[in-house]
Amino acid sequence: MNWKEKTVLVTGGTGSFGKKFIRLMLDEYQPKKIIVFSRDELKQHEMRAVGGFNHPSIRYFIGDIRDRDRLMTAFYGVDIVVHTAALKQVPACEYNPMEAIKTNIMGSSNVIDAAIANNVEKVLALSTDKAVNPVNLYGATKLAAEKLMVQSNAYAGGRKTRIACSRYGNVVGSRGSVVPLFIKQRPSGELTITDERMTRFWISLEQGVRFVIRCIENMQGGELFVPKIPSMKMTDLAKAIAPEAQIKIIGIRPGEKLHESLISEDEARTTVELEDMFVVQPAVEALWFGHAWADKGKPVPDGFTYTSANNTEWLDIDGINAIIKPIEAELAKEK
Repeated sequence: MNWKEKTVLVTGGTGSFGKKFIRLMLDEYQPKKIIVFSRDELKQHEMRAVGGFNHPSIRYFIGDIRDRDRLMTAFYGVDIVVHTAALKQVPACEYNPMEAIKTNIMGSSNVIDAAIANNVEKVLALSTDKAVNPVNLYGATKLAAEKLMVQSNAYAGGRKTRIACSRYGNVVGSRGSVVPLFIKQRPSGELTITDERMTRFWISLEQGVRFVIRCIENMQGGELFVPKIPSMKMTDLAKAIAPEAQIKIIGIRPGEKLHESLISEDEARTTVELEDMFVVQPAVEALWFGHAWADKGKPVPDGFTYTSANNTEWLDIDGINAIIKPIEAELAKEK
């Protein structure tokens, strides 16, 4: 795939993932054009004027994925769409349920319609471990968005549009994540954890971006890509960030899980394992694409699940420190 011939649009392009993706695109792939599509005028201004994203190949579009007509205009001439825009804070979605539905479900539907209407070549949507057996509204909306993305390949017909999803765990240091919170709490000598048994999957921002790029290059349409990533205990994360601090247990928040899942037992029936990732293929009865992965890997065993608790790869405190030190340095620059 020759990125230099492609026009790439990123929904939610002013977010943590969007900025890292665009920086990597500029540094290593040099696409013909990059369109930053987001609803926040100030963030676009700061990204361009202060963040250094003023490259001549970048265009800034103000718009909301809830606005289908605006997407129709923005997607004209676009080859690749990376769909990252979402309401993602669990408590905010719990207390604003219809807003989460309008953005995460209806907004994703608008992205699909605009992509197919404009004959966009590939759409890769970002999802989350919270979409697996969801217990909160955010996870439920992301599960619905995943299903829309996968099943909408049936609408493509004779067009070239192909749609797939990537699903992974917590991104280290992303906006609203626990790492900045713990760093902020550190001077007080007390860090808050909701439950001492809690585990989470862990992936760096750059790892997530490079995984998405690989998925775009290799997707056929209808797949759900899951990277093999390590787990960590929340208590170990707290000890890595503030070894001397006291840990205060405050109780699980509404919609929170003790452990997260990336592949459910039901999804395992169509899942293929590769060396560094899993590919959940479309259901057998689906008439569209995405089935050729069976020749590139091996099926997972009956009863297989991939959770942060049963993972075979774990980060200890030293491993966590190696990942968060660069994040701390970046956060210090932003102050």
